[in-house]
Amino acid sequence: MDADNFFRGTCEFVAGAATEDAIPPLPLPEVAFAGRSNVGKSSLLNALTFRKSLARTSSHPGRTQQLNFFNLADRLMLVDLPGYGYAKASKSQVKDWSGLTLRYLRGRVQLRRVCLLVDSRHEIKAIDEEYMGIFDEAAVSYTLVMTKCDKLGPSQLAARRAEYESLARKHPAAIGEVIATSSETGLGLSELRLALTALAAEEIAR
Repeated sequence: MDADNFFRGTCEFVAGAATEDAIPPLPLPEVAFAGRSNVGKSSLLNALTFRKSLARTSSHPGRTQQLNFFNLADRLMLVDLPGYGYAKASKSQVKDWSGLTLRYLRGRVQLRRVCLLVDSRHEIKAIDEEYMGIFDEAAVSYTLVMTKCDKLGPSQLAARRAEYESLARKHPAAIGEVIATSSETGLGLSELRLALTALAAEEIAR
């Protein structure tokens, strides 16, 4: 299965869930995209699927307030999770969003992988490590995906990637190498598509 062509296939919004009861019982394997508010989840989803407006993007953190499900070619479900760490949301909103996300991550049997997005311009944040610990505890496999890598020079990018890879090796649920990406230049997108396409192919082989 050619990864780039697979992600060029039909990809449609299926459902949005703002409460646990609204999470649809979908049969396809799922890949979820998690990360701090404004880390670039929606932009990455659009770039991965060769689209401009599959997932809504915004310059305002905290815009995604529900779990959004996208059906990729009837083979894989892509799930855009609410960003965490948004300081301007009310405490009750933060509690509702984070609680919903955590219940989804811990209880979704069809969840095959989480792409945990981290902003390459910054060191890993405490809240990112908190979620890494949650994934480890729940045995949810995840890949660290660096975003906005076009903002760094080659030496800066290499150093930051080495920093993240060293951290990932300390976490049992972290899978594979850290993937450096840019939604603007396309850096690393083919590599990420290949990794996710392999998950869909494994499901077919079962």
